[in-house]
Order: sequence, then C-alpha cells, then structure tokens
Amino acid sequence: MIDLYYWTTPNGHKITLFLEESGLPYKIVPVNISKGDQFKPEFLTFSPNNRMPAIIDQAPNDGGEPVKIFESGAILVYLAEKAGKFLPTDMRKRFDVLQWLMWQMGGLGPMAGQNHHFVQYAPEKIPYAMERYIKETNRLYGVLNKRLADREFIAGEYSIADMACYPWIVPYKNQQQNIDDFPHLKRWFETIYARPATARAYKLAKQVNPDKTPTVNEESKKILFGQTAGKA
Repeated sequence: MIDLYYWTTPNGHKITLFLEESGLPYKIVPVNISKGDQFKPEFLTFSPNNRMPAIIDQAPNDGGEPVKIFESGAILVYLAEKAGKFLPTDMRKRFDVLQWLMWQMGGLGPMAGQNHHFVQYAPEKIPYAMERYIKETNRLYGVLNKRLADREFIAGEYSIADMACYPWIVPYKNQQQNIDDFPHLKRWFETIYARPATARAYKLAKQVNPDKTPTVNEESKKILFGQTAGKA
C-alpha cells in the first residue's frame, strides 16, 4: 500500500495520474496547504522541504522497511520502477523520458508556478514579473509543442514525462496562454485528457478538495506567500 500525502495542485496530480494508470494500491492522506498542513512536524519528518506530494510505501519491492520519498519527480521514478511501467528499461529510451521529466521539474513547473503566483496570487501586481513569467511559460509551451510535432507522446510512448507535464498545462488559461497557438501540444493534451485514468484522478481531486477557489484568509496568505517559511 502506498500512502500518498496529497493536495490538489499540479504536483499532486502527477502522482494520482500515475497511480490511477498503474493500478498500484494507495490511499490518500490530504495535506491541505491552505491550512498549513505541510508545516506540521509529523509531515516534516519525511518531507523536509515542507512541500507535498510525498509518499510512504508500506510494502516496498525489497520486502524491507517502509520507503519514504518526497519530490514529485523522485516519486514518479520510484513508482515507475516499482510497477515496472511508464519508464523504459532500455538505456536510450529511459534517459529520453528522464531528460523530459527533469525539463518539467526544472523549467515548466517552476516557471508556470511563478506565473501563477505573480498573475493570480501576489498581493501586489508587478508588471515586470508578470510579463517575464508569462513569456517564459509561452516559450516552454513552444518547446513542448515542437517536441510533439512528430510523436504521440513526449518520449514516444506514454510515460512519467507526460504525467509530469500534463497537470501543468491544465491551467493554461490562468497562465495567460492560448492553447490553440500550440496545435501539437493541444492534440497531446486532448489525448491525455481522454484517458480514463486521467478522468479518475481529477474526479478524485474534486472529492478531496470540493472547493476549487477556497477563501484565502490572512493566515493562509502568509503560508502561500512564504511569510511563515521560517517556521517548522
């Protein structure tokens, strides 16, 4: 059994996408980041960067003690190896997947995340920051669009690279992007959207967090905007 410490963000969705695709047994432990659950001492014992998702595998393949992992990219690699799915064993194909997973971790996720912050959440609208991250998000969409011009999925077959990237494209409107400007990316996006496991993962998200736009009170603002990062 996989204990998934999860909230309804793109990084959280990566893991539910994989688990729904793979069929690995799991249970969700909600980590409500708007209430500061990510700063609780018990969570920090296995997710020291006070970020979700994180997992505890109660039945690792080696039969040993439970395995605790934080960081969504590391979790995807671990789960892919555990399940024997969505990460090729062939060296060249494997590293094709891994390089695009790292591209998402180091580029698409952080840049789109800053886009979300400065456009949607920042208490002060800073035009320079907004323009910078909207343009960089647009550039990264272009990189992915070009990659998908001659293949169905990012690394040929559906893989953890696709599962990592897809949730960061879902909120394209909030990122001030027009998906019609990226026809290959749009085709890929619609293909993944139509997968039954994708529907199950996002249905589960609604069950965990029915309120898509929760009221952000003053304490939540401090957490979201990093003003309590020194705590924990």
